[in-house]
Amino acid sequence: GKEGMGVSLKLQKRLAASVLKCGQRRIWLDPNEIGEISTANSRTTVRKLIKDVYVIRKPQTVHSRSRANLKMEAKRKGRHTGMGKRRGTRDARLPAKVLWMRRQRVLRRLLRKYRE
Repeated sequence: GKEGMGVSLKLQKRLAASVLKCGQRRIWLDPNEIGEISTANSRTTVRKLIKDVYVIRKPQTVHSRSRANLKMEAKRKGRHTGMGKRRGTRDARLPAKVLWMRRQRVLRRLLRKYRE
């Protein structure tokens, strides 16, 4: 908690987020400098605090795709594709029209070959 002795730093956090162009979650206010920070009430003063490293923009949280990648690997092998995993109709998943077109093209190719 950054609330020492009931001092609200909501304004400072909001201004810092705006100045640093990030969300309020990524703003870190030095808990040892609460008095100094609470006096800041403008963007200019907040910029000074940022320069003095009393206010820091935290690094972005990791949002790993490793699990998604594992799942995709399994799907390529044909896992997780049973009846219970299907949401679209058969026609939505692979349209009958596409199948028809494929069949027609194959047949026409054959005809062309036989004509020669």
